[in-house]
Amino acid sequence: MRKITYLCLGLLLGGSLTFAGTVKAGTKTFVGNISDSMCGLKHMMPGQSDKECTLECVKAGSKYVLADLASEKVYQLSDQKKPEEFAGQKVKVTGTLKGDTISVTAIEPAK
Repeated sequence: MRKITYLCLGLLLGGSLTFAGTVKAGTKTFVGNISDSMCGLKHMMPGQSDKECTLECVKAGSKYVLADLASEKVYQLSDQKKPEEFAGQKVKVTGTLKGDTISVTAIEPAK
């Protein structure tokens, strides 16, 4: 009976270690809106949607950022290609935070 118990415990421990290895240490999920570095938390172009404003500002030289309205923080994004498809939208960004920059591993729509 002890052998079976030890075997089960060993399998559970081994399985949990395998699962733990799939999640990078320090990786977090951040929720906010894809914005631009010029406007940050609040878009300033009158008569334009958040998406239109973001795309125009990036075209003029701004960078894509994640604007977390709940905590009133703006995070720089390491990836400047993927955010374009989510401009002006609420998203979940997965990555590692260093300073005020998120090293992006994934971006997906938030619900």
